[in-house]
Amino acid sequence: MRSVKKKNAFSNNANGIARRWILNSLGIIVLIFVAFIIILSMGVRSYIYNSIQTTLDGRSGELTNVFADYGRRSAEEFSTAARKYVENFPEKENMELMVLNSNGKIIITSVGFAPDQKQPMPDYDSALNDPNGYGTWTGSLSSGEKILTVTRVMHNDDGNTVGAIRYVVSLENADRQVFLMICVLVLIGLVIICFVVISSSYFMQSILEPIREISATAKRIAQGDFKARITAPHEEDELGQLCETINDMAQELGTSERLKNDFISSVSHELRTPLTAIQGWAETLQSGGLDQKSFNKGMDVIIHESERLSGMVEELLDFSRMQSGRMTLVMDKIDILAELGEAVYMFSERAKNEHKFLLYEEPEMLSPVLGDINRLRQVFVNVIDNALKYTSEGGTVNISATETDGFIQVIISDNGCGIPKKDLPNVKKKFYKANQTVRGSGIGLALADEIMRLHSGSLEIESQEGQGTAVTITIPTLQKLERHVEEERNLS
Repeated sequence: MRSVKKKNAFSNNANGIARRWILNSLGIIVLIFVAFIIILSMGVRSYIYNSIQTTLDGRSGELTNVFADYGRRSAEEFSTAARKYVENFPEKENMELMVLNSNGKIIITSVGFAPDQKQPMPDYDSALNDPNGYGTWTGSLSSGEKILTVTRVMHNDDGNTVGAIRYVVSLENADRQVFLMICVLVLIGLVIICFVVISSSYFMQSILEPIREISATAKRIAQGDFKARITAPHEEDELGQLCETINDMAQELGTSERLKNDFISSVSHELRTPLTAIQGWAETLQSGGLDQKSFNKGMDVIIHESERLSGMVEELLDFSRMQSGRMTLVMDKIDILAELGEAVYMFSERAKNEHKFLLYEEPEMLSPVLGDINRLRQVFVNVIDNALKYTSEGGTVNISATETDGFIQVIISDNGCGIPKKDLPNVKKKFYKANQTVRGSGIGLALADEIMRLHSGSLEIESQEGQGTAVTITIPTLQKLERHVEEERNLS
């Protein structure tokens, strides 16, 4: 039931992504389209209105020639000439022509109907106040019809008003053209929106399907199925790269899980061995009846195995500190040559007992270093211990130390079994053991590498299978570190 709920939650989320994608796309398109329609319709409307205005202005401009002399001397002559002008007006079908007397009263129109004297004529009032006798107006009649008018007031030579000619054009056809254009644009917009919805839906499906597969596979990985893999739909795009990354992650997690299980098994075995020896000898000593030699031997075994057990526990604690970033160093000026010599001495007796040769080329003197004496000794002990473990009876472990260009290099090499080429890049990783038949937890080299990193040094491994291994431990001298700190201080 819980997994079903999670699946449904993801499906809803996926639908939410698709919905947001489409709505955002449509929102932007609709906003742009609405703005485009508004701007275009206003432009077309303005263009049509200006064309009508220009036509009316042209017609009104003819009046100067029509009434050049005759019809401007008196109101009666103007009325007679205006009637003749209206009768011969060629564009009666396109516009209405009105003749007004000197009092502003409509005396004749081109439509032949009785004029409505109550209709507003702001253009006539404007023409009366205009020096050129010109007035225009765009508005609506009392019937609601929208019109555009131009009025020309005629004056005689004395400057008195003899009458006026008024041109009236209905804007209904113009507005109808603008409306039809808007309808066409809206239809085109709807087609575009449908296309965007369809293409966006297809595009989102091409994204959501891989995302659903990624989610399902990630869930399997989270539940411990590290063999789960995603088939990338397109390896070259971002989704393909994401799928590849998740597959790599699953492989790394699977490897880490396997190494962790091997580590737990190895540590359990390593801890069981000394505990079994301690328990066995403790029960033997408790039973009594042993001679002094056997008693001493049993106590020696118990002490030795206890020290070994304590060392493994301490190594595990160090590893835990390293993992959590809590590993701290007590730095001091130390003689690294003395610590290396002591580590070699610790393994001298063991090498003899195992019939192996431990050769140490001790230099006369090395510069002091800044380090943690116990941690550096731990590095030497881990590396020498590994060299002896992987060297067969009669084999040789060589140890040398040199100083070059402010760095001290300690090389610990052996002619043991070596490390396979495929395992070499991983031997410093936590839990990794190239050879499962040899005792050890698999964290010694990881600890040693981290300790050297904290000392601003390095631990490098070279090996050939069947020929042996060489571990190079590099650490800067105290003088080198001080010079480096001084240079950084000067740069800052």
